[in-house]
Amino acid sequence: MKNPSLSDYLQLHFIVLIWGFTAILGKLLMPLDASAVVLFRTLLAVLGMGALLVARRQNLRVARQDYGRLLATGGLIGLHWVLFFLAARLANVSVCLAGMATSSLWASVLEPLVLRRRTRPVEVVLGLVVIAGLYLIFRFEFDKVVGLSVAVISAMLSSLFTIINSRFTQRYDALVISFYEMAGASVGAFLLWIAVRAADSAQGSSAVQYVPGSLEQWGWLLVLSLVCTVYAYTVGVGLLRKFSPYMAILTVNLEPVYGILLAVLIFGNSERMTAGFYMGTIVILMAVLAYPMLNHRLNRPVTTESAEVIKGNN
Repeated sequence: MKNPSLSDYLQLHFIVLIWGFTAILGKLLMPLDASAVVLFRTLLAVLGMGALLVARRQNLRVARQDYGRLLATGGLIGLHWVLFFLAARLANVSVCLAGMATSSLWASVLEPLVLRRRTRPVEVVLGLVVIAGLYLIFRFEFDKVVGLSVAVISAMLSSLFTIINSRFTQRYDALVISFYEMAGASVGAFLLWIAVRAADSAQGSSAVQYVPGSLEQWGWLLVLSLVCTVYAYTVGVGLLRKFSPYMAILTVNLEPVYGILLAVLIFGNSERMTAGFYMGTIVILMAVLAYPMLNHRLNRPVTTESAEVIKGNN
């Protein structure tokens, strides 16, 4: 592993800043339906990643039994993104990102089940701290409880497919995995798009859009797919060769902080929350940031598999 330079550190924080911006893009794309946002995002990302693979002359072969698994994992990613953008609209960007900060809690619950390892006491304690932070947010922002709940479910799906990906990355190139998973995500988003559109048509007229209707929307979609997905993903994976998993995870955990600050700057008063919200968010972030530090002190270094948290971001 090479020693990271100042430029590498700045680049890593820039990537995390980009991921924090994705929820804002979802709101800027309104009234385009969340399923449509994900559908066009993933289709454009598949084209972008496909162009990269062709330029690199990279082999796309995987084991026969893994084609379906990769596409199914992509379906989970698609559902995660739809719920992520939906949460930002049901509540606001700040609440959505606060709910996404529970990903580490879900990982502590799901990783022992999926990878069949023992549960660590430190994860149980920090999980309880996260629940306490959520309680504070629910108590003071009860009118946004639906949006926060959707964000928490989205965080659970994010943790699940991140854990699944930790096995694929041991056998295949990261860009090849992402290409197939973006294809699976686009299929899943297309099925959701059809279902939501049919349900909306059955209820009558709606102000929701299902196809981008302006150059501005297409512009934001290009930013979302090419900058936040293709560019951020490929650069993020490259940086893993220079940073320890511990440092990478610690920095990625700043995504909600960057996102909430950007949301307040861009949307102003609509993103200003009660003191209870910020108290709860700080409690959650303290637990998230404390985990790798406590892990390090207990001589249980974060594994390379855990570094795949970078792949599970928005």
